[in-house]
Amino acid sequence: MQQSLKHGGIGFLVLTAALTLSACGNSQDPAFGSGRAAPPAAKACAGGTDDFRAVSLPVHLTPRPGPAVLYAETPAAPQLENTGIWQAPPILISGASAYRCGEFIYQDWLFDDHGAAGAHDPTDPQEPTAFLFSPKAGTLSYPRDPVYANNAADLLEFRVKPLAGATAFRISVNTLLDAQRLGFTIALGEAHSDADWPAVAGVTSPASLFLQVHGEQAQLLDAASGEALAPAPQLRMDMQRRQIEVQVPHAAWNPQREIVRMAIGLGLWDIDNARYQQPALQAGAHTPGGASALGAALFNLGFRSSEPLPEFSAASGRTIGDAAVLGKAQAHWWRERAQADALALGDASPSFAQVDFAKLIDGVDDESGVPQHGFMNRIFASRFHFGQGVDYLSECGGVSASRPCDGTMIGQLQPYTVYVPEKPEPAKGYGLTLLLHALSANLNQYAGSRHMRDLGERGDGHIVMTPAGRGPDGFYFDVAEADTFEVWQDVARHYRLNPERTVMGGISMGGIGSFRLAPRYPDLFARIMPVVAGASDYSELLPSLRNVPVMLWASSLDELQPLSTTEAAVGDLTDLGYRIDAYLFTSWDHLTPSTNDYYPQGDAFLGNAEVPRNPSQISYVLRPAEDEARVDVIADKAYWLSELRLRDEALGSGRIDAYSEGFGLADPAVLAVAISQGVHSGGNTEPAPYVRRHQDWATPAAIPPANRLHIQARNIAQVRVHTQRAQLACGTELLIDSDGPIDVLLDGC
Repeated sequence: MQQSLKHGGIGFLVLTAALTLSACGNSQDPAFGSGRAAPPAAKACAGGTDDFRAVSLPVHLTPRPGPAVLYAETPAAPQLENTGIWQAPPILISGASAYRCGEFIYQDWLFDDHGAAGAHDPTDPQEPTAFLFSPKAGTLSYPRDPVYANNAADLLEFRVKPLAGATAFRISVNTLLDAQRLGFTIALGEAHSDADWPAVAGVTSPASLFLQVHGEQAQLLDAASGEALAPAPQLRMDMQRRQIEVQVPHAAWNPQREIVRMAIGLGLWDIDNARYQQPALQAGAHTPGGASALGAALFNLGFRSSEPLPEFSAASGRTIGDAAVLGKAQAHWWRERAQADALALGDASPSFAQVDFAKLIDGVDDESGVPQHGFMNRIFASRFHFGQGVDYLSECGGVSASRPCDGTMIGQLQPYTVYVPEKPEPAKGYGLTLLLHALSANLNQYAGSRHMRDLGERGDGHIVMTPAGRGPDGFYFDVAEADTFEVWQDVARHYRLNPERTVMGGISMGGIGSFRLAPRYPDLFARIMPVVAGASDYSELLPSLRNVPVMLWASSLDELQPLSTTEAAVGDLTDLGYRIDAYLFTSWDHLTPSTNDYYPQGDAFLGNAEVPRNPSQISYVLRPAEDEARVDVIADKAYWLSELRLRDEALGSGRIDAYSEGFGLADPAVLAVAISQGVHSGGNTEPAPYVRRHQDWATPAAIPPANRLHIQARNIAQVRVHTQRAQLACGTELLIDSDGPIDVLLDGC
């Protein structure tokens, strides 16, 4: 990784070490309390990751495809920094645990702090509109005071480490605006019977001791008697990093080399009554809502490696209401269904870890709890943050919403879903598939689906990623667009990718997002596959897809993307003479493709397709109103054309078509549209009849190469032609058809 002081100074260097170095770093910060840190291990510890961006992204091309944010430096993220005695790099895969550098680490899920499944709070801002298709399983809602930020008890990470005279614990949380309002309990050891957790947490589990922390106070309690043990634990709060460190002296508790059962739960602290805030049916200023029958007060439990994935085997109804009911029944979208069910029973016992202190003392590195393949939620640090927590008033509201739009998930740490294939890594790296989520869904829409798995296992093997998009309705513009490319960069950092094999698809809003992003950055994608999605808002951009074949699945009974909308996209692409493969399912509605969950034709269409880096012909529509400079998403280039500028900005857009005779290829003939019928079967619903329309190109004829460039421009004032990529030389003959003056810059001439 390149090190730079440009973004974040020393903080950047610290984060870089935390994310990428395989060796434990020594810290200059002194330990506090009675226990000093043991000497750091001389050998490297596990957990360091290589940075594959130099080979995973198309950095070798000039101009580089895509927006600047795809290639930006890694930002500093205080929550991921280590200070004092802590040295191990974070895992950044939710539900995973590891032994690294003499520390046991558990990484929790982000935005899973929804508590027990109970009565729905009618004032809950998350439901029913924001995440209609991805409802939470737990029903706890946060108090309305802004200090809770709808996220004040969201565990990010748990660590434990033996010291010379104490045992150190550290938790990191996603949001921390007022430490006095946060409480957490760590259950230690086992007993013959379950014990009630202290401070009216409303749950039980095996425990011999409880480490109870609230605000800046910590107590070690005997689980049987409730008595505080001495000497008292010592606590250090780091508000900037949202980390709380507690050291328990060996004089009070010494695990020695034992295997210790541990559990952790977080809730909100009632300052006036010295206990957890007790949920009511509706939230108040400092009272949670959405109480369960047994009244569990905890929002978040740790050590949940086996949270269930969403289920796609159940058939959908034919209405949006039925889909919402189905989504609620599955309710795995935030990876907290098991937590919600356990807390509803007042039983915290299913969520625990067995921490081996012998491994910690001996410095044994153990990555067996970190998944290497399959479905995962990963966490990354964004360059953009607009506060802490979740702001449900910051919904983007669709493609016609006013800007800027920050999304609902406004913090720096963001989650995404990735599928890593089981098959071996290809010699040139995995392909990459962007699979964008739908409106009112979230990053886990495809987690557990055959759709995502089959895309990953197709061909030579492909990484499949679904960004959160900062919320349910970003339509992949503004910060939701930036989030997509930041996730792409994070995937490229952790996995070796073949940048020539990148495709994109998505359902509903995800398909609309494909119709938006691919025309803006056509030189990033080999093919796209929108499902039940029209392109009405981006129909002007479709000419940019000259070199990006499209497969489109649509439903005749679609209630959200009407047939007229999807047919318009088919008609536009057909009239342009572009390559399109359109399936119209005559018995399906908007939701059936999702619940049917079987796309073999799409898997074959996307296959191992490669991006044509230097096509002989380019069409590109420049529409600067789609750009958002504050998050570095500017689209003003394609393939071997760059630095495009409009002549009259008031017109809003311009188009350029360029053809280089240097490749020695004629314009390919457009073949007649082939129409056929068939029946799709093998999914979760009944066999479905479809009509298929397929338009392709003939192989282009060879012609004598010539140093000649044809340009047709409308409302374009400037373009730079990268002659080497266009197979041209200096002294190029220019044949220009423009509606006004245009500067044509020949790069290198």
